[in-house]
Amino acid sequence: MKPLSYYKALIFDMDGTLVDNMHYHHDAWMQFIDAKQLGIDAETFERDYHKGTIVEVMARFFPHLKTEEALRAVGNEKEALYRDTFGSLLQPLPGLHSFFQYLKTLDIPLGLATMGDQNNLDMTLKQLKIEAYFHSTTGGDQVTKGKPHPEIFLRAAAKIQMTPEHCLAFEDTLSGIQSAQAAGMDVVGVATQFSKQQLLDLGCVSAIADYTEMVLES
Repeated sequence: MKPLSYYKALIFDMDGTLVDNMHYHHDAWMQFIDAKQLGIDAETFERDYHKGTIVEVMARFFPHLKTEEALRAVGNEKEALYRDTFGSLLQPLPGLHSFFQYLKTLDIPLGLATMGDQNNLDMTLKQLKIEAYFHSTTGGDQVTKGKPHPEIFLRAAAKIQMTPEHCLAFEDTLSGIQSAQAAGMDVVGVATQFSKQQLLDLGCVSAIADYTEMVLES
């Protein structure tokens, strides 16, 4: 991996990357599926439905809903369920605050590229007490194509006015890693979903269990 000082900006995914919360999202999804009586098991959901933006997911659940407004409204129900049930439990990954404080001394701008909506984004950054560190944020409600499409990372880089090849991304999922790579970014894998070796095998330039493992340059 190149030294951190090589990069002109760092762009972070949120869920599973700043906070180990993907199991909370999974539980919220299954509660939503049960409440809507959709009859979809966890394996089928992850394989066939859980891809892209919240609008894209809801379009698979509810093909009779024909407008983005209607799909987003029902998607908001799931996201509200997640926030109300699990929001107060969120904690930053170990070493995150110290790492962000270090990055501040390097004057490297930070961006966020999450498929979560603005309400989830705001709640999570506030709960983790890290909102002040970010130059800009990009949520799933600001793009039309979800990960693994590169749109969200390209948009996040554009907000910071940096070319993608000068940005380092942090991601935890296959679709997220593919999204950042397709945008032209190097990726550090965060091992909340995969092992560090699996993340390296996916093409990440480095893999960490948490931010205590980031090598800080003197």
